[in-house]
Amino acid sequence: MNPIPSKAQLAARRVLVVGDVMLDRYWHGAVDRISPEAPVPVVRVEREELRLGGAANVALNVRTLGAQATLLTVVGQDEAAQQLRQLLHQHDIATVLRDDKQLHTIVKLRVIGRAQQLIRIDFENEPDHEVLSQMLDAFEEQLPSHDLVLFSDYGKGGLTHIPRMIELARQAGKPVLIDPKGNDYRRYAGASVITPNRGELAQVTGPWKGEPDLLAKVDRLRSEIDVDAVLLTRSEEGMTLFDAGGVTHEPARAREVFDVTGAGDTVIATLAALLAAQLPLEQAMRLANKAGGIVVGKFGTATVSYEELAA
Repeated sequence: MNPIPSKAQLAARRVLVVGDVMLDRYWHGAVDRISPEAPVPVVRVEREELRLGGAANVALNVRTLGAQATLLTVVGQDEAAQQLRQLLHQHDIATVLRDDKQLHTIVKLRVIGRAQQLIRIDFENEPDHEVLSQMLDAFEEQLPSHDLVLFSDYGKGGLTHIPRMIELARQAGKPVLIDPKGNDYRRYAGASVITPNRGELAQVTGPWKGEPDLLAKVDRLRSEIDVDAVLLTRSEEGMTLFDAGGVTHEPARAREVFDVTGAGDTVIATLAALLAAQLPLEQAMRLANKAGGIVVGKFGTATVSYEELAA
């Protein structure tokens, strides 16, 4: 395994995380019977747990590794937003939060019984266009004081101005990492690295027949949207980096897969922190793969510490 940057090197680096945030709410309870009203389990809720989700979880992963993280996003003026602010403050994540009174802060409620997720309920709507233009102004203000920009796109409407943001970041000489969504990657043109999973990439390129076909499709995509590198996360197959140097594959490192929730967040956050600390992309990719293998062994949206990654 390649050497990891020192804690001091990471602590000196600042990553600007921009994207869609959410509050992950977990209701844990006991399941003792089936409802007489419908063939569903009855969960007697015993405790509630709140975690950072979406781009907030990405920022938390950056911070847990030891780099500085600033989160730029839009939230509502509601209880979920207050709870998000408290959690972000507790985890020492700097925030630039624009609020939209029409917006319901995204909440993903998961009901857990006998250590299994029984149902997920999502609460969401899209942010106001005026608030999003304020985000562009805030982005310009924050850019000079950060080493790298990470866009966490969950397709919830918070990254309407991403083409202009990428342009500004590249003009300022900052690397740009993107966790993409949707079937049109032209909005990510000019990025340094995009990190789709297999399903996300197939949405854009179409399915592939074997590795040579995959390489041809990714090369075409890289050329069309002018991105330096594509890091394809492939679940049990590990991950593959496509860049100007060719193709680098790293096999999966997970010993036990317990929960894949947020694994992509951990991978791109680890990559961002390490690239900000001047580690070469190929070495950073191998360590990000290791981090992904660690986090899928944990429950729910989780993080990987510096000590775990260095072990």
